Amino acid sequence: MLPSHCHCSLPPQDFPCVAVVGLGKNTAGVCGAENWDSSKENVRHAVSAGCRLLQDLEVSHVEVDSCGDAQSAAEGAVLGLFHYDQLKSKKKPKVTTQLHGSNDTVKWEKGVTYAEGQNLARLLMEAPANHITPTAFANTIEEKLAPHGDRVSVVKRSKAWMEEQQMGAFLSVTRGSDEPPVFLELHYNGLPGGNQPPLLLVGKGVTFDSGGISLKPSASMDAMRADMGGAATVCASIVTAAALKLPVNIIGLTPLCENMPSGKATKPGDVVTAKNGKTIQVDNTDAEGRLILADALCYGHVFNPRAIVNVATLTGAMDVALGSAATGVFTNSDWLWEKLQKASVVTGDRVWRMPLFEHYTRQVTDSQLADLNNIGKYSRSGGACTAAAFLKEFVTSTHWAHLDIAGVMSNKDEVPYLRKGMSGRPTRTLVEFAAQLGHNS
Repeated sequence: MLPSHCHCSLPPQDFPCVAVVGLGKNTAGVCGAENWDSSKENVRHAVSAGCRLLQDLEVSHVEVDSCGDAQSAAEGAVLGLFHYDQLKSKKKPKVTTQLHGSNDTVKWEKGVTYAEGQNLARLLMEAPANHITPTAFANTIEEKLAPHGDRVSVVKRSKAWMEEQQMGAFLSVTRGSDEPPVFLELHYNGLPGGNQPPLLLVGKGVTFDSGGISLKPSASMDAMRADMGGAATVCASIVTAAALKLPVNIIGLTPLCENMPSGKATKPGDVVTAKNGKTIQVDNTDAEGRLILADALCYGHVFNPRAIVNVATLTGAMDVALGSAATGVFTNSDWLWEKLQKASVVTGDRVWRMPLFEHYTRQVTDSQLADLNNIGKYSRSGGACTAAAFLKEFVTSTHWAHLDIAGVMSNKDEVPYLRKGMSGRPTRTLVEFAAQLGHNS
């Protein structure tokens, strides 16, 4: 596959089928208006289109020109060819890709690794909830990290441990389901023997969200198999960091459970106590993500992290606000925002800063029965912002960011190099952020 400005000649007997793709303007680059590198995005888009065309023609192996940016070309190829058909008897033709020529092999392999990380998150998010239970999710990640056992440790914590830790908020969400919850803890030691404080990543891991007693409408409820998108992107990022041997220490925490209705489920109006002792009036059991994250954030502080980034498909309001254009970022740290934003320009998987005003805090601390309410006082207004304000009540770190990924959870046709389905976003941005953090240490 060749870009339209390529002048190299290819022996026709070696390449019976050639896809030629356009890369747009050769003056493209970082675009302030779009907040990404247009050249990189053009390469990803073009290469994915070429690879898919050849896949439709049942070409089984594709050599890809670097298009002047081997990493972006690899990302376009690997992301563009991904299709979840594991449970179908009729599957799309499998296509392998490689870089044409020997130049830029290191960058190509880096791009493949980044894209495979995002595809792992897509795989976890797309799989049905009866296949990816909390236990199955934890086991899958443990298997993916097994080749990196010299640098990674995996701890799967049980309900009994959660009770010992007094994680009343998390446990309240798990009550309705027969599936046992798992608190998955990952330690990646990219700087073994050093004393560098870790980057802490926390991911919401609700493997199916029915809403609980505050039951969701049945239409599109099946998409809530991906309500563990935060956990999927966090764990996929750590798998990728380990594969790249990034020189940074990372700890990943993912509270995993289902949110289901039953005779044992938490009821609207119930009051629960979080790990830090704060009481929470649960007026809507479908605002459960913030409850499981609250206890995970409290626990995470024991590691004295240099920064905390939590990732969650938290609110429909985030989708209403930004759609699928960017992940919403709520942060108390300008330094952390700049790092995340810089990483997102490189990956094209954008972020956008949202407010953490006291205005929103007042709406979640005004509770009739408890210290906090799990929904804002004015439930239809600023829902993504009040959810972030709620999480802020469980954070003491001066460098914390909450990424609400509800709007970027799935893709229809907005990102041209991703097929329709669960997106695995913003895995590559998290990896790039960790990589830049490691190289600047």
